[in-house]
Amino acid sequence: MKRAEELLEVIPKMNTFRKFGRVVRVVGLMIESQGPESSVGDVCHIHLNNGGQSGSTILAEVVGFREEIVILMPYTNITDISSGCLVECTGKPLEVKVGMNLIGKVLDSLGHPIDDSPLPKGLSTVRTEQNPPNVLTRKPIDEKLAVGVKAIDGMLTVGSGQRVGIFAGSGVGKSTLLGMIARNTTADLNVIGLIGERGREVLEFIKRDLGPEGLSRTIVVAATSDQPALMRIKGAFTATAIAEYFRDKGMNVMLMMDSVTRVAMAQREIGLAVGEPPATRGYTPSVFSILPRLLERTGTNEVGAITAFYTVLVDGDDMNEPIADAVRGILDGHIVLDRTLANKGQYPAINVLKSVSRLMNHIASPEHVKAAEKLREMYYTYNKSEDLINIGAYKRGTSREIDEAIEFEPHITNFLKQSYKGNVSMDDTIEELISLAPGGDVR
Repeated sequence: MKRAEELLEVIPKMNTFRKFGRVVRVVGLMIESQGPESSVGDVCHIHLNNGGQSGSTILAEVVGFREEIVILMPYTNITDISSGCLVECTGKPLEVKVGMNLIGKVLDSLGHPIDDSPLPKGLSTVRTEQNPPNVLTRKPIDEKLAVGVKAIDGMLTVGSGQRVGIFAGSGVGKSTLLGMIARNTTADLNVIGLIGERGREVLEFIKRDLGPEGLSRTIVVAATSDQPALMRIKGAFTATAIAEYFRDKGMNVMLMMDSVTRVAMAQREIGLAVGEPPATRGYTPSVFSILPRLLERTGTNEVGAITAFYTVLVDGDDMNEPIADAVRGILDGHIVLDRTLANKGQYPAINVLKSVSRLMNHIASPEHVKAAEKLREMYYTYNKSEDLINIGAYKRGTSREIDEAIEFEPHITNFLKQSYKGNVSMDDTIEELISLAPGGDVR
């Protein structure tokens, strides 16, 4: 009886109307529809009437308006859409299913398993677009998080809830470094977003870089480069929403996204298609508004933490190109992969002189910080004088600092090198780092 009374109260509040419009024009990437009543971000179903299977639909999202015309962008290809197709608005933004049973799965941008297997039962529904945590509820970052990479744990220590960018040109080892972090980290769970990757690289990353051990505690969201721009953007937001769900459960989550540059490129495609003026190097204003909206969602909240690594693909190894510059200003640190070091056979090719962790001084012990500063100073001294040393223009005894740098440089380089299958604990890394400092004791 009580249940019947509750239903009688709910029924009058239900909206039983379905909102429809009709396709009137398709231009490039965009679909123009006369109606339905909708808001930016709403998901719509386009019902196919000519071509395609009878009764089939295509998902699209409202991205703008032009007078009475609704501008939509599809999640899939538009080859079967014809003039007059019915457009039905759901009245809701994109939502995905999330839960512990997704661990070990590889999903698309809409949260569906790529292998066409059914979604597990017992999942919760979350929106892909959420607001960042309130700034006053973010817990301070005061705990180290081991990633199993000596150059990072020792010289660029990361805190639980920190957001770090990995900046590099193509082919310098970004994906390999992400695989190392995913296998070796002490975080409770990995969420990896592969955005705009080549189709071949997705399976290679899962099998070779991540491996069965890494996949067993990882959820992968993949949106390959051949998919529409909207799917690539939604892949980034879906991966972030999944990480947020587990953070809200009190877990320490590791989010890795490769790459945020391709998210920006996808947003540029959409911006140009809806008529935005190109600004810096062809990037539209919406690109620079979507970046903080995406990146600020990670970090700590009152119950958990998302430690995030975002790769940034820099054109021509130019670290000051617009996207790299914008991302570097938002994040809590940056790791630069140097092609010169990669050419020398140093992997991971992390240039510790150009990299920084903005929180290391707050979370590492004084002995650790002092040892890292000494090694950084000696490494800088050697690199500054390397040309003179190599051509024989420098004579031993001229400078005590340079003599010391020459003596310690092979040991520092050996410390920064690591096999991509290797895993070194945080304690062992710090102990080795302190022992490398001049005299073996910096206390």
